[in-house]
Formats: sequence, C-alpha cells, structure tokens
Amino acid sequence: MSVLQRMRQVIGEQRYRISSHANEEMADDSLAAADIESIILTGKIIRKFTHDPRSTRYEILGNAVDQRQAYVICRFLWSGVLLIITAYVRKEK
Repeated sequence: MSVLQRMRQVIGEQRYRISSHANEEMADDSLAAADIESIILTGKIIRKFTHDPRSTRYEILGNAVDQRQAYVICRFLWSGVLLIITAYVRKEK
C-alpha cells in the first residue's frame, strides 16, 4: 500500500488529528475538516520532508470542497494516526 493510499484509508476511518497550528492556519483560509479530507482524497504528494527526526512529513496538493487548490502538510504518528500539521491555500502574487 502506498503512503497516499494509507493516508486515504486513515481519513476514511477518521483516524486523524488536526494540530492547533493547523486549526489557526485553516481559519485564516476558511478551510474546515471536510476540506482537509477532500485535499487528501483528491490530491497527490508533491514533496517529502525526510530530515525530521519525528518522521517523514508530506506535502499534499489537492482540492478543497469548493474546488480551491490547497495544501496539507502531515505525518504519521507512531500510533498510526495521521497528524495534520498545517493546511493552507497558497496566495496568488
């Protein structure tokens, strides 16, 4: 099973946790938990951060419920729970 398939399975099982930092960033961009789920279910992993001693972090680009492109950065905890570290909509310049 690929990492993305595993993430999608965990989302379907509601075995994820949104960090307080992610909640703050989500509020700034009008994102909700349903958007996080949608981003992971529709998205692809665009970057891996492998030099973190806590475990690999993944950046996912996908679609929020309203079809805006948005990003989620997450990692698996040792318990198998997916931790949502942050989520955001990239601002246009």
